[in-house]
Amino acid sequence: MRKILDHLYRGSGVVAAVFLAAICVVVLLQVGANVIDALASWLLGHSFGLVVPSYAEFAGFFLAGTSFLALAYTLRCGAHIRVSMIIQTLSTAQRRFVEIWCAGLGAVLSAYFAVYTVGLVVESIEFGDVSPGMVALPLWIPQVPMAIGLIVLTVALVDEFFEALAGREPSYVHGRFAGGDAGAGDDVSVPME
Repeated sequence: MRKILDHLYRGSGVVAAVFLAAICVVVLLQVGANVIDALASWLLGHSFGLVVPSYAEFAGFFLAGTSFLALAYTLRCGAHIRVSMIIQTLSTAQRRFVEIWCAGLGAVLSAYFAVYTVGLVVESIEFGDVSPGMVALPLWIPQVPMAIGLIVLTVALVDEFFEALAGREPSYVHGRFAGGDAGAGDDVSVPME
């Protein structure tokens, strides 16, 4: 089960990276079009009017996909902002309680937002919502990565909840990704310090 979850988190991170690269491609295409237009205007006296249709909207859609799909992966890598200064001062029992409480509350909130976002996708399909730009893209298409990202984050938080409940130190405490570092993927129970 651990390997399946780790592959899910990594896969989500990889797709987020693809969306990030897509932002770069779209922006570079528009910058290239602007440079060609500026050169044509300078050399020929008129520009061609090159433009990547709805490039700003697509960059925004890709940014939303990147942001939401990266949530679970960054949680497992320990890249989310945490208030570890407070946690470090607690006893083992208190720290375990705080980790359980935070992971549980995070899972509940993430599940709520995931359900709401899935409902938003369904409504967008039912009503035929489209983006207002030059390219009328059905809105459910950029909303799906948001919903998937929140679902995967919910799974990751539930995973962290059960890790803390079992007394194992959560993978994000030291910024190690379960299964990614030497010894981190072992199914051995590590007591919380």
